[in-house]
Amino acid sequence: MPRDLRVGVVGYGAMGKAHAYGYTAAPVIRPRSVRPRLAMISGRHEPGVSAAASALGFGAWTTDWRALVTSPDVDVVDICTPPGTHAEIVAAAAAAGKAVICEKPLSVGLADAEAAVAAVASASVLAAVGFNYRYLPAVALMRELIAAGEIGEVLLWRGSWLSDEFLDPAIPFDWRFDAVLGGSTIADLGSHLIDLAEWTVGPVAAVAAQSRTFTPHRPADAGGAALRAVEVDDASSALVRFAGGASGVLEVARTCARRPCDFTVEVNGTAGTIRFDYARLNELQLGRTADEEHLYGLRTIRAEHPSHPYAADWWAIGQGVGYGASFVNFLGSLLDTWPDGPWEPDLATGLRVQRVCDAMERSAAGGGWVDV
Repeated sequence: MPRDLRVGVVGYGAMGKAHAYGYTAAPVIRPRSVRPRLAMISGRHEPGVSAAASALGFGAWTTDWRALVTSPDVDVVDICTPPGTHAEIVAAAAAAGKAVICEKPLSVGLADAEAAVAAVASASVLAAVGFNYRYLPAVALMRELIAAGEIGEVLLWRGSWLSDEFLDPAIPFDWRFDAVLGGSTIADLGSHLIDLAEWTVGPVAAVAAQSRTFTPHRPADAGGAALRAVEVDDASSALVRFAGGASGVLEVARTCARRPCDFTVEVNGTAGTIRFDYARLNELQLGRTADEEHLYGLRTIRAEHPSHPYAADWWAIGQGVGYGASFVNFLGSLLDTWPDGPWEPDLATGLRVQRVCDAMERSAAGGGWVDV
């Protein structure tokens, strides 16, 4: 029989729900030697967290995350709170001897990210950071094809993440606009793209960035009588230099009308081009110089064949997978290696990404190229 792994989730918002779904579905999609059990969930507001516990299937709930972290009924602490709270919870969980899963970005600042990594290293506990998009079949296949030399030596990388989340100036101020609690758009959206860039192409060596805040003040509350200054960027972009010699361009924005959550990654090499578009997340586009001339252009690969990463665990060809599958695949991969590990991506990966975010933020504030 599978062994129980008791999971405590800190935070009951959208990410807490996504992670709870991942744990619930992972053993359904593929039997595993470890069976996750949703032991406890925490949140600041009693009505909300109690309702979430009931809806998501948690055995217990609390309004004190410290009680969850120290509970003898929790083996893994899964952190799904705003980024500014991550480092403190990571450190407390590690000190309690618990394995840690932390949503991205690892923190809002480099010092906190370093402290979080040091805490798990000192306690010798397993820890992972939530770069879940690695676990979409098409994205994992993209990495495999690049590593196999299908597009030759990488010359250019470009990634963009566009949404209209902050376009409306009437949206009231909340933690997302607070630099200490929510962090920059560079760290929030950009961290995913930076992780994919380093995962597929290699380390980022230097960046030159710019940032803009188009709505400098927002209503302090839903009433709208008072205004509060926005502390984060609405949109940022950067030129990127990779340690391996490739060049790149990155753009993140939350002010693009009618863009719900559109991110793309394209890599150009000496022997071809490969491209992923999240709006068509089961597909990958590939064109190679070795292709016959009458096939010139990019072909579409349906990343649903059993030979493709993770696809064999899911539905029949043509049925596709979605956003939730990335959490099932990510958390399922961690369950597969419990209790020995390794867990990937680990917190050191999160720290490397944070260093790139920090360099971009410093470049946007001061101008010019900044080494990572």
